[in-house]
Formats: sequence, structure tokens, C-alpha cells
Amino acid sequence: MYHNILVPISFDAERDISGPMKLAEMLATPDAQVTLLHVVEHIPDFAISYMPPGYLTEARKAIQSELDDLAAKLPNAKGVVVEGHSGRTILDWTESNKPDLIIMASHRPGMQDLLLGSTANHVVRHAACAVHVVR
Repeated sequence: MYHNILVPISFDAERDISGPMKLAEMLATPDAQVTLLHVVEHIPDFAISYMPPGYLTEARKAIQSELDDLAAKLPNAKGVVVEGHSGRTILDWTESNKPDLIIMASHRPGMQDLLLGSTANHVVRHAACAVHVVR
């Protein structure tokens, strides 16, 4: 059983977050803290100028609302939105918050993942705690 669980959440259409959510509930101690973390990728400066004013603020609010709704389904869960590169930012968050388990959803790897590497692959290779990947 785990006391501090991190569940990175991707809202991509091909990602099923029900598996990681169920597993977090099963593996958590009764007093465990579960964090649902979403990483907002940095938008390049040249692209941000084409977006309406306030886009990033509204997008973060909408994502936080989605995370809060998901967190309400788990005991002692909270949603956190951060900005950065997904793999590196998840690892940076773990260094600061010391979870004892990361539960990640993953898709079936394709050729681009073999060449570039997926977020789950990056986290599995570099995390200092246990990582459970759910497909």
C-alpha cells in the first residue's frame, strides 16, 4: 500500500484514465494523498500571438476544473496543473513532492515512440520511486 501517489493525467482522446484512477484507489492506504497532475505544454511565443487574449488563463481554469471533478471521485485526492515538458516536469514534481508511487496511462507504442520516446518511458527510466504503467 502507498501513502503518496502521483497520477499524471493526459486528456488526449486515446488515453483512458479510468485504469490509473482505479489502481490508485486500490493501492492507496486509507490516509494516502493522491495527486492528479496535468502538465500543460509550453506554447511557443510565435504561436501564442495567434491565440485570443486570456486563452491560457481560461484553458488552465478549465483543466483545473476537470482535475477537481476527477479528484472528487477519490478520497484525499487533489488536482494540480503545471506548465512544462511533460516527462521532465513530472520528474521535477516528484523530486519536490516525493511520491512513493507514480501510476501512468500509456498508449500502445508506435514507430515514433521508438525513435522519440514516450512520456511514460521517460518517467519509468528516470523516476526515483515505483512507477506502474497502465495500458
